[in-house]
Amino acid sequence: MYVHMFIKFNIRVALATLANDFINIDELAFPFDYFVCCVDVAEVIVFSQLTFHLNKMRPLMLQGHERSITQIKYNREGDLLFSSSKDQKPNVWYSLNGERLGTYDGHQGTVWCLDVDWESRKLITAGADMTAKLWDVEYGTVIASIPTKSSVRTCNFSFSGNQAAYSTDKAMGQSCELFIIDVRNADSTLSEQTPTLRIPMTESKITSMLWGPLDETIITGHDNGNISIWDVRKGQKVVDSGTDHTAVINDMQLSKDGTMFVTASKDTTAKLFDSETLMCLKTYKTERPVNSAAISPILDHVVLGGGQDAMEVTTTSTKAGKFDSRFFHLIYEEEFARLKGHFGPINSLAFHPDGKSYASGGEDGFVRVQTFDSTYFENIFE
Repeated sequence: MYVHMFIKFNIRVALATLANDFINIDELAFPFDYFVCCVDVAEVIVFSQLTFHLNKMRPLMLQGHERSITQIKYNREGDLLFSSSKDQKPNVWYSLNGERLGTYDGHQGTVWCLDVDWESRKLITAGADMTAKLWDVEYGTVIASIPTKSSVRTCNFSFSGNQAAYSTDKAMGQSCELFIIDVRNADSTLSEQTPTLRIPMTESKITSMLWGPLDETIITGHDNGNISIWDVRKGQKVVDSGTDHTAVINDMQLSKDGTMFVTASKDTTAKLFDSETLMCLKTYKTERPVNSAAISPILDHVVLGGGQDAMEVTTTSTKAGKFDSRFFHLIYEEEFARLKGHFGPINSLAFHPDGKSYASGGEDGFVRVQTFDSTYFENIFE
């Protein structure tokens, strides 16, 4: 697309000559390829008109949900984008053009979390209707529906795809629990089978979860800001982060190589942790609660999303609500870019596996897929 770019030149005119005088533009002589844009008492601003090719960052707007987005996630190849929301129906989209492939109908309440396996064959969803459902990605049918005693808050496939984990909320007189199930030969009888592992959480409920390296551990984030690593074989806690975060952890996402992960917390910070020791490596500070954070797979960049609480959105302007996607340098912890778009808090973020675009899901019910232009990759910190 060709657009016109006007390069501004300031021509200073002697104040002695122009003082208290009116400048007649017609009497000023300029070369034919310039024109006067505006005149000030002290200067004449002239623009040179140039034409060049500009590749604009234009987002894809995915509108298929009736209520706010709870999570978005790419499959391994990045050709599919999955989204869940409070409207009971997870969606799957083509990430390239934003075309919706279909919906997964079956839940009777909010879908808090979802995950797709390594081969994009199975999808697991965590619902507020007290079920965790396993789906066939291609046909959209329910493979198994696992009943629980309270809402299911988080769910994840292991890297091998042989196991899946999900956690329940502390509600209705029930304590928070972490379950691990074998999904290799999953069918409708899975709901009747005993979980491979069941760990009760006595201190605080799980709000986010990741599988550790080699499917040997599970990393959990809690509503009191604590992070823990659990040994899957022993069913015991092996590492505890302490008090790095002071409020609920809303999201955790691994780096591409799995050696680090980034957390997003309501305490207005995102932090980078070592996946084995839970040592806090970096801190990214904002002024509003952080709902989601993701690490670029190709550059040393971190993107943060959040904003004020949803209940206060209607009383605040978009600018004041700080609903931007904010980009920080992974190492230097410095913010270098902001991207507007959503008119409500951002609830979930995900980088495309190739690192050339990212997706965001907001309280406004929209999913935005933003492709980076060339200037993004040319931005080098010195």
